[in-house]
Amino acid sequence: MDHNNGKDYKVINFIEKYGNKLPHPFILFNIFTIALIFTSYTLNQINFGVEDTLITNNFILVENLFSYLHMRKLIESMPDIYINFPSLRVVILMMMSIGVVEKVGFFNALMRKYLLGIPNSYLTAAFIFTAINANVMSDAGTIFAITMGGILFSSVGRNPKLGIIVGFAAASGGFTANIFVAGTDALLSGITQEALLAIDKKEIINPLCNYYFMVAATIVLTISLTIFTEKVISKVVDENNHKNLDILNSLKLTEEEKKGLKYSFYGLIFFLIIMGVLIYPENGFFRNSEGKFLPTSPLMSSITTIIFLLFSIIGIFYGIGKGVIKTTKDVANLFQEGIVQAAPLMVTLLSSSIFIYLLNKSNIFKVLSIKGAMLLKDLNVSSYLLLIMIILITTLINPIMTSGSTKWVLLAPMIVPMFNILGVSPAYAQLAFRIGDSATNIVSPLQPALPVVLGLLYQYQNEKKIKSNEILGVGSVFSLTLPYAIVILVSLITLMTIWYYLKLPIGPGVY
Repeated sequence: MDHNNGKDYKVINFIEKYGNKLPHPFILFNIFTIALIFTSYTLNQINFGVEDTLITNNFILVENLFSYLHMRKLIESMPDIYINFPSLRVVILMMMSIGVVEKVGFFNALMRKYLLGIPNSYLTAAFIFTAINANVMSDAGTIFAITMGGILFSSVGRNPKLGIIVGFAAASGGFTANIFVAGTDALLSGITQEALLAIDKKEIINPLCNYYFMVAATIVLTISLTIFTEKVISKVVDENNHKNLDILNSLKLTEEEKKGLKYSFYGLIFFLIIMGVLIYPENGFFRNSEGKFLPTSPLMSSITTIIFLLFSIIGIFYGIGKGVIKTTKDVANLFQEGIVQAAPLMVTLLSSSIFIYLLNKSNIFKVLSIKGAMLLKDLNVSSYLLLIMIILITTLINPIMTSGSTKWVLLAPMIVPMFNILGVSPAYAQLAFRIGDSATNIVSPLQPALPVVLGLLYQYQNEKKIKSNEILGVGSVFSLTLPYAIVILVSLITLMTIWYYLKLPIGPGVY
């Protein structure tokens, strides 16, 4: 990508040049694994360890992974290490069900129905709310938001550049927020759970562990981004007055899609009735032995399966109503497409599962976590400041390493045990990471959606809907997305601060 040569572009050029040199995450974790093996050997030889006065009252020494014992065990156990990796098991189920609702077109139709029925005076807020929730479709959701932003704003006589930037900021920068549960929730919670094994904790971290906060964040970001867009950015971006209602008409739902949405509503009612029968009675199927749901119960440990069934039922009912599902073979094919969509992630999880397994066996991060926890305890550093530290560290790393799962695999094995030792929920550590990982997505030259943003801007400029003398490039995009990144970061940190000090649950039973 060619950038201008001015001083303002030097940092962008530097990040892009060296960030693109990073290998694929699958290769990256293999490199980390080799480095870990030799590091463990070196640290073991110098008797690097810690006198654990917080958990076991024993001396913990770094294990030498470069030995027959550990290498034999790795080779013998590799299939089990991979198959039993929490993220893999959860992600496969989640991606299968999300794949069904996405492939039949449910999310696309639902969001178009919602947006096209909103009065123009509420369009910005409605679009931002939709764009934030579009990230349930992962990268496809970001592309959807960017594309719809240009179309919607152009159709009502506003500058399509504004719509594209707002869609990009809300969908990619607001990645932490959502009213839906997505594959990202399953992936990160699995990594968090695996990281706890470093201190021999077998706590269940389910995909809903950050859900309450995410729903609140969706509302807060919708409000803050709407106000910022209308009061600040819209004054910077020149508006136009050329309405094009033909584009909107082409996006209206077909009769088949309307029927599909009606059927999906029937599917949702059917699911809720079944869940009510299993939950409501005092001795209900999903209640624990005391007739409750918290702190643990069959309901809490079955969250992944329940979400899988919910999305599957809605997707299948929608597909039947729309006419894209006609035989049982069509249902099986849709589940298969979901697995195909998860294939790149499954490849990366092979090397990352081995890396985390060896990391736990080496005791390196266990020793560092205990040392860090002891130091922070002596310094009397509050857990709130630790959460802010995680957010800021992640924010700085994010522009050069855009994969959230890759960053969390690297950070979680030390952060999660350290926080747990200090009495902070692993889910809170994960939440702090997600806030930092979300905000600066939109100022990374490595962001996969960036070429789409630029392509659409050039397209609208050629159509005379953006001034022909206006310079469009990475720098001009980032000059608008950087303020949005700051607003998102400040909004989410403020919300987390309120949540933390009011001791509100960030997820079911998680404080």
